[in-house]
Amino acid sequence: MEKDQGFPELALLRATFQSGVTRDLKWRRSQLRAVDAFLVECEGEIAAALHDDLRKSAAELFLTETNYLRGEIRYALKHLKLWMKPHRVSVALAYQPAKAWYSREPYGVVLIMGAWNYPLHLCLAPLVSAIAAGNCVIIKPSELAPHTSAVIAAGLARYLDRKAIAVVEGGVKVVKALLEERFNYIFYTGSEAVGREVMSAAAKHLTPLTLELGGKCPCIVDEHSDIRVAARRIVWAKFLNAGQTCLAPDYVLVHETREAELLRSMEEAIVSYYGDEPRTSPEYPRIVNAFHVRRLASLMEDASIWSGGSTNSDDCYVAPTILCGVTPTSPLMQSEIFGPLLPVIAYKELGEALNIVASKKEPLAIYLFSSDRLVQERVVSGSRSGGVCINDLLFQAVPHGLPFGGVGSSGFGCYHGRFGFETFSWPRSVFHKGLHPDTTLRYPPYSGKTFSVVRRLLHWFG
Repeated sequence: MEKDQGFPELALLRATFQSGVTRDLKWRRSQLRAVDAFLVECEGEIAAALHDDLRKSAAELFLTETNYLRGEIRYALKHLKLWMKPHRVSVALAYQPAKAWYSREPYGVVLIMGAWNYPLHLCLAPLVSAIAAGNCVIIKPSELAPHTSAVIAAGLARYLDRKAIAVVEGGVKVVKALLEERFNYIFYTGSEAVGREVMSAAAKHLTPLTLELGGKCPCIVDEHSDIRVAARRIVWAKFLNAGQTCLAPDYVLVHETREAELLRSMEEAIVSYYGDEPRTSPEYPRIVNAFHVRRLASLMEDASIWSGGSTNSDDCYVAPTILCGVTPTSPLMQSEIFGPLLPVIAYKELGEALNIVASKKEPLAIYLFSSDRLVQERVVSGSRSGGVCINDLLFQAVPHGLPFGGVGSSGFGCYHGRFGFETFSWPRSVFHKGLHPDTTLRYPPYSGKTFSVVRRLLHWFG
């Protein structure tokens, strides 16, 4: 038994996994249904916690967190038996009689580290995948969303198997202590900087991991676009959760002939969604803390404000803001903004826009508004990103059949649906050979004649 200093939960979880209980299909299904029951029966507690942490409305909670999670659970319950089935593999005639197959095996005890911007979703979505794959789990919610963290800790302790799933709360010291322990898999969602630390800690134990990071997701609007529709969808996606979304468009590249129209249309969309004073709108959330309000305020100093721009650190408020007069070398363009500031840059031709995208690190997503098929193909083939969404935003992360994840600096590994099940499991191969016949051709000494026969057999039947 491994020593788990400071975390008695780990010893219990390791013992539970060794008992084999989590491998059972009935256990996995029961735990998935228990997560669903928690979401339904504790909806009021969850809504109050997210409102206290981020001033999220009940509608936004439903659209971005609970509805997706319940859909992910339903999808896993529907397909889990199929996912768990061994996969038969054909065996060449030269190796017969034999059978070969592989099955997905759970890693063991896994650590899931959630993020504060979607504090429920980013803990429970990977939890659904980890349970489906048959693991024991320790969840570390973000301490920057303390009310939601407390609801997750108390709720999951009531609904789930406490011998297999535990929640550990705390700040940086707790995270560092957890990373000193040996887990069988680590799943981290958050910033690139912390992701490097998590990866370094995992390397000490040779622990496999998934990093779900972020980056500067560009949105390209070419001249062949319905500007009004593009503006409405960009504003909706950017200012959802007050811009604190890793998939949010971080900046807009618009063809110079449509820039003025796009700016006006986006300003109109903001008023349409949040009114003349977004601060009083129940639909507009808050920034997570005053530090980030000040950080965002400082980013606006070197840009021209087209609309918005007001801040209030006491209320953790930053208005939905559109910025112009921005260049690729501006401070706003050096790292992910992660807030409700949207820089707009005009370009003359598509190659210029793609060069700007390529000059930045690989983003989690690239968005394109264009009705020109050649433009669509050029953007997809001429760029690198975790995903692409054409003529809309965020929805590449919604279908359960699509993998969600980054590439390069936006992370690696993926989840959602079957991809999550496979992330939290590994393929174990089995080759079963009969004892007879036991031909002498396989054994030395390999005389010239014997080796010639072996070569011919393997060439034709191998």
